Amino acid sequence: MATDKQTAPGVIPAGTGRAAGSNGTGRDNHAELRTVMGMFATGVTLVTSGTDLPHGMTANAFTSVSLEPALVLVCVKRTAVLHATVLAQGAFAVSILGADQEGLARYFASSSRPRDEREFETVDHWAGRHTGAPIISGSLAWVECKLAAVYDGGDHSIFLGSVLGTGRGDGHDALLFHGGRFVEVAGRG
Repeated sequence: MATDKQTAPGVIPAGTGRAAGSNGTGRDNHAELRTVMGMFATGVTLVTSGTDLPHGMTANAFTSVSLEPALVLVCVKRTAVLHATVLAQGAFAVSILGADQEGLARYFASSSRPRDEREFETVDHWAGRHTGAPIISGSLAWVECKLAAVYDGGDHSIFLGSVLGTGRGDGHDALLFHGGRFVEVAGRG
């Protein structure tokens, strides 16, 4: 006896044609994947590395991996200046941004920012105790990591970090990225 399969509202059943071709590698598929992945709300971070000539970048591909041992990961595009810096330093820091730090997120996402000693010239920060990497003042929290492993992630590398130290700021309201734009989420205070 055959039964009709029920589909959740908004879900397109396999084989209906709309999803066909979305697993290719063409530009249209990249745009569609970017749009789909943009529906997943993420926190916004600044990943930094380097002591004498530090570099940083805005990243939302960051997550906790394990509590024992304490591990996190961040994905960094292979062509980013920060990529080479993390590999050379063997360490990085991640500052989790608050709702009032959208300007910093935009600055470190911009390809027009300086990539020399001026990159952090106007950014309030201090050198992390464990890595020397910049920690962004006013962040909700931060993590300093020793590079534990590097994995291939297509046009990105997946940096696995062994946590050396953590800290929290006074803020409660988070900066998120959703649907291609920054949004603020009020914390519990």
